[in-house]
Formats: sequence, C-alpha cells, structure tokens
Amino acid sequence: MRGSDVNLVLLSILFTARGHVGEISQLNDNDLTVEHSLELTQSMNLARQELIQESCQRFPPKWSLENLPDSQFEHILVDETHKLLYCYVPKVACTNWKRILMILTGKWNDTDVLSIPAYLAHSPGMFRNLSSVPRPERDYMLDSYHKMIIVRNPFERLLSAYRNKLEGETQSAKYFQDRVGRRIIKAFRENPSNESLELGHDVTFREFALFLTNKSEEMADVTNNEHWQPITSLCHPCLIKYSLVGKYETLLEDSLLTLHTINASHIQFPRLTRTSGTSEKLYRYFSQLELPLIRKLYKLYWHDYAIFNYDLDNIVGFDLG
Repeated sequence: MRGSDVNLVLLSILFTARGHVGEISQLNDNDLTVEHSLELTQSMNLARQELIQESCQRFPPKWSLENLPDSQFEHILVDETHKLLYCYVPKVACTNWKRILMILTGKWNDTDVLSIPAYLAHSPGMFRNLSSVPRPERDYMLDSYHKMIIVRNPFERLLSAYRNKLEGETQSAKYFQDRVGRRIIKAFRENPSNESLELGHDVTFREFALFLTNKSEEMADVTNNEHWQPITSLCHPCLIKYSLVGKYETLLEDSLLTLHTINASHIQFPRLTRTSGTSEKLYRYFSQLELPLIRKLYKLYWHDYAIFNYDLDNIVGFDLG
C-alpha cells in the first residue's frame, strides 16, 4: 500500500470514530433533550480538575503565577456580582457565554441570550478583564472567585477557526482573508493568481496548516492569533485552578452547572438545534495533509490534548507526537 493510502486509512480510522477518548456525549437532537443531573455533572467536573492537576505535573509552565505578565490575563473576563472569572476561548461557545456575561453584569436588560447581537458581545471594552485589575485585587479574585473554562478537541477547534475565518463569507471572514489569507497565499502557494493575492479568499487547509507550523517571525503577529492559539496559552490552566471545567461536547450540561453554581439559573443557556458539523468534516479536511504535517500540527496543540484529556494516540494506534 502506498504511503498516501496508508495516511488515508489512518485518518479514516481517526476521524470517523464516533467519539473521543475521555468523557464525551455527542451533541445531537436526542442528547440535547437529556440533561445530566447536576450531581453527575459536578462529579465529571471534579474529575476533569483532577486530571488537569495530574497532567500539569508533567508540564511545568515556564512562568509562575506571580511572574505572569499582565497581558496574559486578557482572556479572563470578570463578573464581580456573581464572583465569576471566565477565560473565553474563541471557537468554543464564547459568543453565547459573552452574551450571558452581558446579562450577568447588567449590560443587557433582557434574559433572552440570543436576542443580543453577536457583534455587541464581542465589542472591545465590553467587559472588565483580569489584566486591568490591580495585583492585590487580582490575587483575591483568583483565590476566591469561581473560575470557568470551556475547552474543545484542538483539531476540531482549529478546523472550526479555519472554516469560519478563511472559508467564510461573513464580514469577519473577509477581514481575516484580507489581513491573513493574502499573506498565507503569498508565502505558501506557488504561482498564485492575482485574484488570490488580492482577496486572500481561497486559502486551502493545507496552506493554513503550513502557515501555523512554519513559525516564521515575519508572520508571528498573525500566527499567534487567539482563534488558533492553544487554549493552554490563552488560559494557563497549570497556573490557574479552574473550578468549572466545561467541554464543548457536554456544553449544555456544563453551562447549566455554572449558572446553578453562581445562582443565575434564571438564565437559560441556548439549546443547540444543530451543530456546525465540524467533527464530521475532520476526515475530509485532514486527509488533505500528509502525515508529517499532521504530526507538526499535533505538536503545536500537544499540551491541550494532554491537559484536557483529548487523545488521538489510542485511536490512531501510534504516537503522533
């Protein structure tokens, strides 16, 4: 069997498996009508916290919490009324959770989460973040507030970012195509057309993967964009002990637990009637990549895979790292 055929077989096994290693419930119409009890969800939450702590012992961070630069706290949003710190992660339900935070902090008077325009939830300066909090107050918040993070399979999140920002037709996509897509095409495509160089609208997934793994200093400003930066780099789970660890795969149950914990059960987290379909599209996109390139991508997100208990090794049958 040729090398490319082997790659396709391995990827077929990897991405058509109906689940991930770890505790996951698939998001479909039937599952969305069945809620875990708060007790069971809390037990899962505690187990996730323990796994993070165990994994972090193997990956000591280069910073201590005391030496972490202020800029590294920018993704942690503050709700003083409900004593909640939320580290938002792009492409992991952060739009709906920012909407909820607007309601919690009194920036929106209605409790209908979906009535809030998405652009408003993402507008600069909408929320206080932990980087702007003076050190003594920050230490108090980190010690006594509820701390929430919601995570997702790194490759799913990466593909979601690519499809939304470089394949899409929205204004946001056009912005990324102009600012990032044009540079990717110029750097990684042989004989690009004038249209592609001008619009940046047709970046392939392979070109996107090359861009992420190239580590070019000239493109560092866009390589480190929050939409594809590892969660561990955004939220520092080995330094900050998150007391509410949600997963995209159990988003509804985990969100209900958080709202219950902060005494905000009057707010209803939106029930998904459909998903983006990203998990089902993984094979189609990743089959465009040769195995060495997939291995390089995997290394970029290795800490996310290990710390949040996402594992490809057991599915593929060998160590991608």
